[in-house]
Amino acid sequence: MPRTVPLRRLFLALLLSCAVLAGTTACGGGDGGGSGTSSSSASPTGTSSAEAQKFAKTRFVANAGLAAGATYQWVVKPYRAGKFKKGADGRTFALVKAGLAGGFAYNRLKAATENAKGDPLLSKAVAPLTAGIASLKGLATKLRKGEAGAGDIGAFESVISSVKDAGKSAGAEVKDKVPSTSQLGG
Repeated sequence: MPRTVPLRRLFLALLLSCAVLAGTTACGGGDGGGSGTSSSSASPTGTSSAEAQKFAKTRFVANAGLAAGATYQWVVKPYRAGKFKKGADGRTFALVKAGLAGGFAYNRLKAATENAKGDPLLSKAVAPLTAGIASLKGLATKLRKGEAGAGDIGAFESVISSVKDAGKSAGAEVKDKVPSTSQLGG
């Protein structure tokens, strides 16, 4: 006597099959990505300027907002609260988080400047800020070691506010978005 399959199980099996098929299609067809099926002389197709500009402002706002939020939450706020002073409760933890936040903010600011290149107005507004962003490169290490002073924190605040002002002048207002601590670490 044949067994009947409940409709619910049949539907679930169909749904899972579609999900697996969609997942392998989205990941390049499931050929491992490096199976050698494509010729080495093939070159990637160029993207039109419209495609490059499509989300430039959105990406800029997201990256700059994360940098601003991380800077304020884990660098400026603890510094003003005296968490970086010798003998302060939780100083080591605050310094480590500030160092991670500084590195994260630097990374997001660099990404934001790359995003700004996709929009003509935004790229003109952000271009003068690249030197200021580059000056923040070693600040994460200074924060982690507890060697950052008021001038360093002020430089961080200044660069963040300059990026926010540049975005606002180009029609891409940046608002602070505090990243999670897991985003800071990796």
